[in-house]
Amino acid sequence: MLDETTFNILNALKLFGMAKSFGERLTDPKHAELDHAEFVGLLVQDEKTYRENQRLRRLLKNAKLRFPNACLEDVNYRHPRGLPKPVMHELGSTRWIEAHRNVIFSGPTGIGKSWLACALGNLAARAGFTVVYHRAPRLFESLKQSNGDGTHLKALGRLAKVQIIILDDFLISPLAAAERKDLLEIIEDRYQAASTIIAGQCPTKTWHQAIGDPTLADAICDRLVHNAYKIELKGPSVRPEDAKE
Repeated sequence: MLDETTFNILNALKLFGMAKSFGERLTDPKHAELDHAEFVGLLVQDEKTYRENQRLRRLLKNAKLRFPNACLEDVNYRHPRGLPKPVMHELGSTRWIEAHRNVIFSGPTGIGKSWLACALGNLAARAGFTVVYHRAPRLFESLKQSNGDGTHLKALGRLAKVQIIILDDFLISPLAAAERKDLLEIIEDRYQAASTIIAGQCPTKTWHQAIGDPTLADAICDRLVHNAYKIELKGPSVRPEDAKE
């Protein structure tokens, strides 16, 4: 009876990790000789682990990664696409996130840019950073609609607060005037405050032309490129190889 009361109190206090492990540890013969302090210490550790796992689930769910199962451990270095292994190993730590550096993947379609960007997003979420994935055309369309319903500033504010933004299909088509301005606002808010991962077909040397306005292009490129890891991929598509696997 006392055990059931304790279980109910733990749930009422929203200590769900402790509640789940309480009964399991009580019936485990290995814990019969533990003193009170040791037993409570194990329950506290169970609660901590539970909350960390719950937070990770939320982070991965909110990230909405295009490839949610992509991870750096599964990167294919055998395919001839010029993927620099030392740079990817460096990105395997979170120092670049803590230093607010950007990452730019460019190259032809099917070369694995989006997958690599999602693998870095997965890494960041597992390290406790907030992440969100956007296809750039869809993001600009969403911001355009927010202009009409009065939520534009709030939408930009939400983007500024995310620690890692992945912009996929970046500059897949030339930007309209409103899109250029929105892009500058997004990048300006994040400059030296958060990291941005870019994936697109255009190499950085062609960005000025794709952005359009020379003044805005200078401002955007300066903030995005100068502190970024620039990874330009070349070669055949990896998709036939992935299909075989």
